[in-house]
Amino acid sequence: MGVKTNKQEYFDKLKNLLEENQSIFIVTVDNVSSQQMHEIRKALRGRATVLMGKNTMVRRALRILMADFPEYERLLPHVKGNIGFVFTNEDLKDIRKVLLSNVVAAPARAGAVAPADVYVPAGNTGMEPGKTSFFQALGVPTKIARGTIEITTDLKLVSSGEKVGPSEATLLNMLNISPFTYGMGIAQIYDEGNCFPASVLDIDDEDLVKAFLGAVKTISAISLAANYPTLPSVAHSLINSYKKVLSVALATEYGWDEISELKDRIANPEAYAAAAPAAAAAPAAEEKKAEEKKAESDEESDEDGMLSWNPIGHDRN
Repeated sequence: MGVKTNKQEYFDKLKNLLEENQSIFIVTVDNVSSQQMHEIRKALRGRATVLMGKNTMVRRALRILMADFPEYERLLPHVKGNIGFVFTNEDLKDIRKVLLSNVVAAPARAGAVAPADVYVPAGNTGMEPGKTSFFQALGVPTKIARGTIEITTDLKLVSSGEKVGPSEATLLNMLNISPFTYGMGIAQIYDEGNCFPASVLDIDDEDLVKAFLGAVKTISAISLAANYPTLPSVAHSLINSYKKVLSVALATEYGWDEISELKDRIANPEAYAAAAPAAAAAPAAEEKKAEEKKAESDEESDEDGMLSWNPIGHDRN
């Protein structure tokens, strides 16, 4: 009786969240501690709701709801593994930032899959020389310096995606290196009937504009090549047609007011070439004239100053 009640309560909660929210984060929670979950829930309070549950129960609930909401079928392929749901109506980028910000450092454990490459940095370990053989067994280059073991060069100990061996885990713990960080990951995002990876949120308006302009250029090129008019190609067709009309007018006696000047320029290039320097020289001549006038004014001022000079005790005569 209690199990059925719990399942019904979970089903009702899932149904309400699906109906009230337009966006869902399907998150991975491998190695996420209960304290981390508490901190994430607290950070999302009032903005999003975290719901965990067994995958079999979630799939059953989704199949029942698909009768009224067929778009939920897109969620089913992603309900696998250790996952949870985060329901929200807020900005997706802001919610993603909160979900991914809560991470904790963790020591390496034997058998765990490394989420990233692990390096042992060069430097003095502070360990006694008796442990040199342990480093040598792992291929770590060392030397004895001031009575302690010193690692001479940086060494890649574990590669991303590989399992951490017992010896590697022991060495990292001996060196007090916690190489891994654990937190929520985002497997998929469901938004208004569509599922997509979290990387889509990294696309900004500038990327969208570039993609749109690229598509417009492609459509224009295809339309012009196929001689099939489309909205993006109309402007190019008009310009190309006008160029052809100009070519015909220049090659024949046909013309109009605007083309007559162009024909005259082609027939008498010397006249227009001579006019161009004259037009450019006019502002220079005006500028030179202004400078000469200013120089004359300065000279007159200097002469007036000399005539009006009257030292003390002397007459101007």
